[in-house]
Amino acid sequence: MIFIAVKFTVRPERSDTWLDLVADFTAATRAEPGNLFFEWSRSVDDPHCFVLLEAFADGAAGARHVESAHFGAAMEAMAGAIATVPEIVNVEAPGTGWSAMAELRPAP
Repeated sequence: MIFIAVKFTVRPERSDTWLDLVADFTAATRAEPGNLFFEWSRSVDDPHCFVLLEAFADGAAGARHVESAHFGAAMEAMAGAIATVPEIVNVEAPGTGWSAMAELRPAP
């Protein structure tokens, strides 16, 4: 799978509406063939920092995502809301999604 983590620093005046801004992009990406997950988180330390974790079945699915109309529209919309260039980690990883953590289990 292709695993991607992207850190977005959003302009302070756009932080409270960021998830609304990316809602259509998120829904469209989750509906793509080959998308395994597409999940947003907000930093507990910096209210203007959002992290996107996404994965695609393979490079072809990732390429289709980047070539999609909704990707282009999202890049245009997000450009007006970000404060800095996003940081990204993009790697090929074994598997098809999340695995169970071996070191921790719920207490009885």
